[in-house]
Amino acid sequence: MCVGLAAKVVSVKDGTAVIDASGAKRDVSAELLEDLEPGDYVMVHAGVAIAKITSDDAEETSTIMNKHAR
Repeated sequence: MCVGLAAKVVSVKDGTAVIDASGAKRDVSAELLEDLEPGDYVMVHAGVAIAKITSDDAEETSTIMNKHAR
């Protein structure tokens, strides 16, 4: 099973985004997404931001993942 991770974009520079996923900051490729800005939410898979999502989507994904991690 492949799982994407919802995260908030902290910064973007030269095709790389720094994301915050539940307090853990990571560098990911942002080359697939146009107009990505700090404050946006993204779905990340295998180190690549694959889609912009809403903050509601990110919250729902986090809730589901935390519920199933128990």
